Amino acid sequence: MTAVPIAHEALGADPNRLRTLLDRFAGLSEPDSGPGVTRLAYSRLEREAHAVFAAHMTGLGAAVWTDAAGNTLAELPGTDPAAPAVGTGSHLDSVPNGGRFDGIVGVVAAMETARLVTTHRVGHRHPLRFVVFAAEEGARFGQACTGSRIVAGLTGPDDLPGKRDADGVSLADAMSGVGLDPTRVSDARWDPAGWAAFVELHIEQGAVLESTDRRVGVVDAISGSTRMRIDLAGRASHSGGTPMHLRADAAAAAAEIVLLVESVALRAAAWGTRATVGRIDVAPGSMTTIAGSASLWVDVRGLDGDRQHRAATEIVESATAACARRGVRCTTTPLAETPPVPLPAAVRDTLVAACADLGLEPTVLPSGASHDAQQVNEVTPTGMIFIPSRDGISHDPAEHTDIDDVALGTTVLAESLLRLDGEL
Repeated sequence: MTAVPIAHEALGADPNRLRTLLDRFAGLSEPDSGPGVTRLAYSRLEREAHAVFAAHMTGLGAAVWTDAAGNTLAELPGTDPAAPAVGTGSHLDSVPNGGRFDGIVGVVAAMETARLVTTHRVGHRHPLRFVVFAAEEGARFGQACTGSRIVAGLTGPDDLPGKRDADGVSLADAMSGVGLDPTRVSDARWDPAGWAAFVELHIEQGAVLESTDRRVGVVDAISGSTRMRIDLAGRASHSGGTPMHLRADAAAAAAEIVLLVESVALRAAAWGTRATVGRIDVAPGSMTTIAGSASLWVDVRGLDGDRQHRAATEIVESATAACARRGVRCTTTPLAETPPVPLPAAVRDTLVAACADLGLEPTVLPSGASHDAQQVNEVTPTGMIFIPSRDGISHDPAEHTDIDDVALGTTVLAESLLRLDGEL
């Protein structure tokens, strides 16, 4: 791989240190959970991963604390005690059987950036604040970015009891189970006056960078997401004894809805709309019994908020009509709503300039996935840096990003934070 010139040679990130940190976090996975990493939101393992971050940052001399939402923060003071913070960070929870890079790359990059700044005694006027957000993944409770939504004031204590995982555990109870008080989460809300800017480094989770042979991307917009559960109530009966024309088959209705979701998304794809049925539960689950009930979890993404909502509405209307034809009752429950967010041009331009200082030409592109940066932008101007995902794969054990790209992204992150420190 061609060497990349470094504007601050001393601040070149160390690939070996980054690999060691990635391996450490990858080892924190639920036993007997299968391949990949399983470290769910508000679980014991997520808290253990946060503790690894906290110990590392404490060792660097940073002030470290955990807020009421379970986010872990660390700060290196600047030369101006009155200056607001420039920050970075990401998350450490995973989807079930996920990869070892999603979210974790942004955390290890923050840890390495803090090491570089302290080891080389780099002066900075603003405090540098490093954040690990809790519960970024929506896989457990249906809502993504819970920790960052709380700090942005988008989720409060009244929202937590109604969100439940597959075992019926509420978000509030899960927080209590790891020693947090869900009634106090409003205490974690950030004051915009305390922040100057925030930058998140993340793997792309797509194939744009790899397909264009670019090693770094700068994000200009983040997709929104409308999430819902569609519950179907049919009639369970014997698979051999019930003629086809007398059935109310919830599984057949679910299959039709999956294709309807795909059809709606394909028609709206030109505007950046995507829609996915990521999970289907069918009961009673016997080969010789017609399904009496089914539940589908639907995720609609978009870069245009109006079209995102239009697609979600069309899915609900089409599903209801299909079920009516089949004699199956259809009920839709909203799970989470996040609008698309354009990121501030000023921060984006600073990130592009930081890349130029390093001899890089980044690709400016949107993010199809949701990120903590999307919520943080409600508080302070925010930017995102992407590095390539091999074959565009993410949320899977095959997820991979070359360690040299992780190191390069970390170097870009450090350069960007110091550039923002000098500009703001």
